[in-house]
Amino acid sequence: MSPTDTGIRQARAKTDRLDARTLAKLLATGSLDGLWMPDDRTRALRRRLGRRSQLVRARTRAKNEVHGALIRRLVAKPKISDLFGVAGRRWLAELELPADERETVDACLRQIDFLEQEIAEVERVIATDALHSPEIRRLMTVPGVNVITAATFVAAIGDVRRFATPRRVVGYLGLDPRVRQSGASPAKHGHISKQGSAPARYALVEAAWSVIRQPGPLRAFYERLRVRRGHQIAIVATARKLACLFWCLLTREEDYAFAQPTLTKKKLRRLELTAGAERGKVAPGVWSTNKALGKAERELARQAEVAYRRLVSEWQSKKKKKGAGVPVGRD
Repeated sequence: MSPTDTGIRQARAKTDRLDARTLAKLLATGSLDGLWMPDDRTRALRRRLGRRSQLVRARTRAKNEVHGALIRRLVAKPKISDLFGVAGRRWLAELELPADERETVDACLRQIDFLEQEIAEVERVIATDALHSPEIRRLMTVPGVNVITAATFVAAIGDVRRFATPRRVVGYLGLDPRVRQSGASPAKHGHISKQGSAPARYALVEAAWSVIRQPGPLRAFYERLRVRRGHQIAIVATARKLACLFWCLLTREEDYAFAQPTLTKKKLRRLELTAGAERGKVAPGVWSTNKALGKAERELARQAEVAYRRLVSEWQSKKKKKGAGVPVGRD
């Protein structure tokens, strides 16, 4: 129970004057914890990311409304990858629908066009800020991490130096498992606490889905846990591992050791185009060269993944041998 609970909430006489006096005494004795306040840049980044999230959800609702109109008329989905692309919109325009359903589909399409313009504008501002942020550019060196994931993490934690260990970052984001223990009984680990920034947790979990598709130690870590604990726990554990990795990269001011430079360069170029840079002509042979370099880099990442698997297997075998020599009945 905090000092404010014992000194204010459970007080026999409670007035504003007495509460202020109690708070002043607690502040003078150093019993109140300080609160970190984000700077203007972090607040602006949070607002822009929140605005983008709202626009994306509104666009998703509009698209679902179009799908609902088609389901109500028992219209089968066409063999088109993107229903709201050029071919999909042409198919929707030629589709025979009642007047009320046609009004719904046309209104949703106009709303989608407006929302996509707003999303593009917000993403342009975010990309411009990301190009001038060494923290975001450093986090993007991790394969599978895009600008939205990196910006969401940086906006959530702010100054990384206020976290002494990566475990505190994990607890701040709510990715730490709940632990319940009483007396001499063994501790019970439950689900994650989810006490923290929900957008940051969501972004890390979504990034974990992309990271495990890339060769490297993180994919080996996910597959090792999936065998023992299942898919869902393994993907959340990978997101927690990403949070620890991000803390290490930012505190040490180093890029990811198993990064793929061609992939990072491609992400940064896409970021520049989103920010409004002009598209230039590519010299002959550049794409083939980049393809060969990317293939070589993926092969190096596979070798790092194999090395990680070998390291874990050797560590587990040593641990088993050490435990086998303990006499029975002794801790």
